[in-house]
Amino acid sequence: MPSINMKLEMLTLIACEVDTEVFTSDKMQERFEALFRSYDEQTSFQMFKSFRRVRISFRTPEAAARARIELHESDFNGKKLKLYFAQVQNSGEDIDKSQSEDATPVINYDLLCAVAKLGPGEKYELHAGTESTPSVVVHVCDSETEEDEEGRPKQRIVQTRRPDAPPAVCN
Repeated sequence: MPSINMKLEMLTLIACEVDTEVFTSDKMQERFEALFRSYDEQTSFQMFKSFRRVRISFRTPEAAARARIELHESDFNGKKLKLYFAQVQNSGEDIDKSQSEDATPVINYDLLCAVAKLGPGEKYELHAGTESTPSVVVHVCDSETEEDEEGRPKQRIVQTRRPDAPPAVCN
């Protein structure tokens, strides 16, 4: 039997990268909503203008699924609609019932040994790069008195002092 969260996910679509006119023009908003109301007259909408997203809630999972299948990447006002099923976060009750244990940390002793043997300025390649992936290299920092290539001491970045608190206002 599906959980309540599963049912909520199947009832709600999120439209992403929605044309800004949907949020600014009543006529365009009505046209947008009419697309989804053809699947369910009781469909409700939540507009998120700053994210250019719309949450579309249906009464049945079948209506939501049909709308997703038929309207995803269809043209609306010159732009492709991008529709996704909403992901609902579990409530605290679900988390209390099934607390997961923390994973045991993995310690790579070969890596620790290799890094321990390095001296200042040396490096250790963890993963060789390929045409499609970068290499991963560990560099050991020089000593406390680091110098640049020309032998001059490197400048240290001094943390900016926090400004004083503004004076208190008395009434």
